[in-house]
Amino acid sequence: MPGARLKQRYLEEIRPQLIERFGYSTPMRAPRIVKITVNMGVGDAKQDSKMLEAATEQLGTITGQRPNVRRARKSIAQFKVREGMPVGVAVTLRGARSYEFLDRLMSVAIPRIRDFRGLNPRSFDGRGNYSMGVREQIIFPEVDYDEVDQVRGLDITITTTAQSDDEAFALLEALGMPFAREGRPGAAATQT
Repeated sequence: MPGARLKQRYLEEIRPQLIERFGYSTPMRAPRIVKITVNMGVGDAKQDSKMLEAATEQLGTITGQRPNVRRARKSIAQFKVREGMPVGVAVTLRGARSYEFLDRLMSVAIPRIRDFRGLNPRSFDGRGNYSMGVREQIIFPEVDYDEVDQVRGLDITITTTAQSDDEAFALLEALGMPFAREGRPGAAATQT
């Protein structure tokens, strides 16, 4: 698979560096990417089913995998949402597809974000997983700008096997994630 060049680089260069840096006893302890979850909320789908179809098609084009529809778990009267109504679409990418998507995200999509100053290095959850939001789906070149009915945002969650945020940060930075300089994990301990 041509897109798995990032996985090849991980196995040949990045994993040995992480083993050396954190002193793992075995290569299996080195953090790796388990899955990438891409989620697109479609709140307008309750009035218009075409919105849901458009979002499903766009997310499928971006990820290369058919998304599944997420439905409301319970009714919320204030938002006019009933249990079982479609509220979003999501895709879970694993294996080579996850590395291929991450490669495209870092090398093509993120540089197209307007006024980009680096990703927030504080968006780790404490267990080695990273979440980021994208305001516009049109930063992906696969999406045809002329066919976009509405600009929608995406949530991207990268799940890793890292035990701590420092290890996950080292993994993602080595893979090429463009983090902002301020607020990096590990840097706060040295400043205080």
